[in-house]
Amino acid sequence: MSIQIYILGILAEEKSYPYMLKKRLSEPIPIDKFTGITESKLYYHFDKLAANGFIEPVETIKEENRPDKHVYQITEKGRTELIERVYQTFEKASHITDMYIALTNIKHVESEKVIEILERKMEEHRLAWETYSSFDQPIDVDPDRYMGYTFMKEHSYSRAEHTAEWLQELVSRLKENAKGHSPN
Repeated sequence: MSIQIYILGILAEEKSYPYMLKKRLSEPIPIDKFTGITESKLYYHFDKLAANGFIEPVETIKEENRPDKHVYQITEKGRTELIERVYQTFEKASHITDMYIALTNIKHVESEKVIEILERKMEEHRLAWETYSSFDQPIDVDPDRYMGYTFMKEHSYSRAEHTAEWLQELVSRLKENAKGHSPN
């Protein structure tokens, strides 16, 4: 799904084709190597998006001794789908890293709605960790297991605290950005 959001996001800005997007993913930082996005995966997802009516071919570039390049643009149905998928990504994200592709497409959605989603996530996160914290009772186990238990507990607390801090940071940045773009 994130590959398709990436494709829709690019095509919402400009016409393009799979090879060009692959090039963009590999320069200057080889993001394609870290994500496993190959040219064949891009072609596959372009075909899926076109089959669903989210994108459409608008031009064919013919070059001698090279395969034809089909240039695509996003459709209105695709713009609507991009917006829905960005919101869904924020809604379904279990970790902040799950939100990365949606964050790169934030300009296509309403910041206020994203802020609402994230504030709800922050509250859910807080309530979950309050519940988790209430089970902090001493246990009587052998020392090796106790060491493992305390390590997991400390790591979990640290991770939860870190997630809460970054969610708050993200909401603050979105609010600041929205303020900077509001009409005066």
